[in-house]
Amino acid sequence: MENEKQEFTITVYTENQVGLLNRIAIIFSRRKINVESLNTSPSEVPGIHRFTIVVVESKEVVIKVVRQIEKQVEVLKAYYNTNDEIVWQELALYKVLSDEITEKVKVERLLREFGARAVAIRKDFIVFETTGHREETNKLMEALAPFGLVEFVRSARVAIIKESAGFHEKLKDFEKREPGDELIENEYLGKREAVFTM
Repeated sequence: MENEKQEFTITVYTENQVGLLNRIAIIFSRRKINVESLNTSPSEVPGIHRFTIVVVESKEVVIKVVRQIEKQVEVLKAYYNTNDEIVWQELALYKVLSDEITEKVKVERLLREFGARAVAIRKDFIVFETTGHREETNKLMEALAPFGLVEFVRSARVAIIKESAGFHEKLKDFEKREPGDELIENEYLGKREAVFTM
């Protein structure tokens, strides 16, 4: 349903400009939308960055937000997707007291089950790392709690849109072209987009 809230991942392709993050954040804060996760990184095309933003909102509101984001001069394209339309992961780190964990054989089995590995081993603590969906990383946090878990941190989401074939070429085109006066509307991935022509 349009008005039912669910988790959406918004992917924004932009030129890397100072102040853009602040302007995008204002779009969410004005609408009183809580951002669950925010990641920014380079894309596969030099000079073009991508924002990955996770929100829990209705589809109707998300569409309006995406349209508003696309009005920013530096934004090339923004998409919104449900979780079944993307491949996504989050990284989590767990800091556990050494004396607690080294004595427990079942902890090793537990870490293997969750695909965790040690990334730092010190005299008084060990840091484990794993990747997965939030439910998976939360489960490992809960499982490690009785074994001297002293710190836990999770990264923002990184996501790949499943049906984004061909957009890589469009990104490269943006780098080559100068914007023209004519605006053409195309259907792409079932969403409206504007493509500048020469």
